[in-house]
Amino acid sequence: MNPSLKTPANRLLITIVAALLCMVCGAASAATAIRFTLDRPIDGAAAPFIVAADNGLFAEEGLNVTTNVAAGSKDAIGRVAAGTSDIALADLNVLIRLRDNDKMPAVKAVFVLFDTAPYALIGRKSRGIENIALIEGKTLGLVDGDPAARLWPFVAKHNGVRTDKLKTEKISAAVREPLLSAGQVDAVSGFSFLAAVNVRDRGVPADDLAILHFSDFGCMAYGYALVVNPKFAAANPDAVKAFIRATIAGVKLSIKHPSRAIDSVIAGMNGGGSHDLELERLQTVIRENIVTDDVKRNGIGAVAPARFDASVAAIAEDFKFQKLPALADIFDASYLPAESARQIH
Repeated sequence: MNPSLKTPANRLLITIVAALLCMVCGAASAATAIRFTLDRPIDGAAAPFIVAADNGLFAEEGLNVTTNVAAGSKDAIGRVAAGTSDIALADLNVLIRLRDNDKMPAVKAVFVLFDTAPYALIGRKSRGIENIALIEGKTLGLVDGDPAARLWPFVAKHNGVRTDKLKTEKISAAVREPLLSAGQVDAVSGFSFLAAVNVRDRGVPADDLAILHFSDFGCMAYGYALVVNPKFAAANPDAVKAFIRATIAGVKLSIKHPSRAIDSVIAGMNGGGSHDLELERLQTVIRENIVTDDVKRNGIGAVAPARFDASVAAIAEDFKFQKLPALADIFDASYLPAESARQIH
């Protein structure tokens, strides 16, 4: 050893450096591992989570997040229920239906990302679809099992649409946009940020599309939410809170720098994607689903009891509940940060 290192001052310095290294190593090893599930492959709507990962927001919160992809919200929630995933992004209305089962673990949502559900009918004006009243006499493609299709009975009844006066065809999600683009159906059910954007990408002019948002026709449903495995949440409450904080930070960055956010999204997509297309998708969900008037007033993430009850009533138009759920059965607000920390502008 170099003799100069044997002096008391240098020995003290070495001790301090070693202690700091141990602290750093200890902090790294203390990071909580979280298995996070998206309900479909990465696209522009997933930007808040991709941004949170790429900008170290999860790491700053002491989280080590790994992301996987499920085949829809039912599958994503199923993984959380089974304990093979800790947190998932999934449709809140799918969770409400799945929880109406005594054998289902008490999976709950802890944060709402989409204050307004993206459910819509997407129609062609050139085929006579200008408003919801004009759907009668037309051909409507309803995607089998699609959350929008399942709430269509409520929207139709609420707006006096005579469903016996229109032709409905059950279609798969894979042929939804091709059928509408080809004019083989007059309108389809779907998510506005998916189907409507995809149809425009297939060459249908924007001014030929009528996007009939269910939220404009009496449907008060919330959309995507973070759902958490109950055992994981009980054992790691601080990690759940940290994940929500990082998500909110990711939302804010995506709003502030949407083009940069999409750069990260494209890098994470298998086979890449179109920057313009995914940017349009992100901007659509920010404008229509995330930064709503309610969120501007009250902050992001929470659920209003009256809206929840109205959503359950809408679901009941197409679903026979064994027992109508209370808000506390489905949503746990205890992990949310203070309202001041949830403000989105």
